[in-house]
Amino acid sequence: MRLGRARQAPFAELVERQLALFAEDERELLEEAAEAEQAWVRAGRELAEESYGDFQLVVDAIADALLGLREMYVRTLDAGSADAYRHAFAAAVARHFRRYASLVSDLEL
Repeated sequence: MRLGRARQAPFAELVERQLALFAEDERELLEEAAEAEQAWVRAGRELAEESYGDFQLVVDAIADALLGLREMYVRTLDAGSADAYRHAFAAAVARHFRRYASLVSDLEL
């Protein structure tokens, strides 16, 4: 396990900065996701499925934006470094955006 952490370390600071900028740049989208989640939680039985669909659309938009950010940087790396970066990115996304389970699973290798 220690080797995995060592491989992620070179990218840890970079990924943290990238995600901080993402959170700032995509503040409205993240707020929309929080609002959609609350609407889904509060929805009655008749509207729950539709509300969940609305929430999932926003979560998918977040995942797409994160994947775009990740892959844009990956294109600048060699294969070995790209794998290490992807692992570091997925781990950081899991920490920062834990509540969006499907988002995190979409970021797996």
